[in-house]
Amino acid sequence: MSALDLLSGDAQTFLTKVWASRTHLHRTDPDLLVGLLSLDDADQLLTSTAIRTPSIRLAKDGAVLPESAYTRGATLAGKPLTGLVDGRKALDLFADGATVVFQGLHRYWPPLTRLIAELELELGHPCQANAYLTPPGSQGFAVHSDSHDVFVFQTAGSKLWEVHGEDGADEVLLEPGLSLYLPTGTPHAARAQDTVSLHVTLGINQLTWRGLVERTLEDVVRSVPNEHLPAGYLDEPALLAAPLADHLAALADAVRRLDAPAAVEAEIRRFLTSRPPRLAGGLHDVLGEVTETTVLRRRPGHPCVLLDRGERIEVLLGDRAMTVPAWIRPALDEVRARTELTPADLPLDPRSNLVLCRRLVREGLLAIA
Repeated sequence: MSALDLLSGDAQTFLTKVWASRTHLHRTDPDLLVGLLSLDDADQLLTSTAIRTPSIRLAKDGAVLPESAYTRGATLAGKPLTGLVDGRKALDLFADGATVVFQGLHRYWPPLTRLIAELELELGHPCQANAYLTPPGSQGFAVHSDSHDVFVFQTAGSKLWEVHGEDGADEVLLEPGLSLYLPTGTPHAARAQDTVSLHVTLGINQLTWRGLVERTLEDVVRSVPNEHLPAGYLDEPALLAAPLADHLAALADAVRRLDAPAAVEAEIRRFLTSRPPRLAGGLHDVLGEVTETTVLRRRPGHPCVLLDRGERIEVLLGDRAMTVPAWIRPALDEVRARTELTPADLPLDPRSNLVLCRRLVREGLLAIA
């Protein structure tokens, strides 16, 4: 099951009929969602780790509480640490009705790190994960809207969502196993019911047509001379009109010469080389030895996109790219088609198979199983 299937049902139906159009509810196996961040997991993060702000914030009745109300300082190796969450203070505020917000969970909670990595590859948009732990009967935030699309799913208790649309407000009761999709700008608020509530939000920070066009035109616009406008144009606008017309005509010619497929390839390359490194198990890869029979697996959420460069191939791997000879493409295609393999499974000679697999382990695409 893909990340998008888990959250929204059939992925193609979701993307073609639901994206940026209306709210969408989907029910799935509760255990699959609860396993991403359980109430015990939230307890551990809050009380038994050295979590610091801004990874945590607290809110109550629509107001964000000052960090000083729930943090403390400490020292480590003689150097000061600030913003450490004081578990006792945070629990007291929670008992008094405050919502605990875990921010940027995709950066430090492995189950959500993996989910976000896979979701980014399916959607082609940067994604993030937060979680909200709310005491019974409480509400952390008033009605508000987000500047990005949001998936919401409940992992403990229940929360009543007030979702506003053109025809008024609807109420949706989220329980474990039910996920909700909110398009950008949808006003909403949520209140915990009779028990503690824990829900996760996955934010989709959309890449837009405007952004793509702006990035495509950057070099063209940069070619315009960065010289001062001539003095006196306030009294004689003609001093600007003719030169501006010339610059616009030149820009129009340059825009017509732009290579759209090349711009798309550049956009793909930009996205697929700017993801954060995700190297769970990397220590075993460094310590392990790769032989012809070593079982290797593809790291979930890591892309492997091949771009032809004549006699070379550029391989986009997420946080980096590498260039290899074009004649090893059949082996790379085999790697792309499998989730698990050994060097002996590849179609090159034994030595080349080993060299390639060791390189792909070093680059993070493959891991020693």
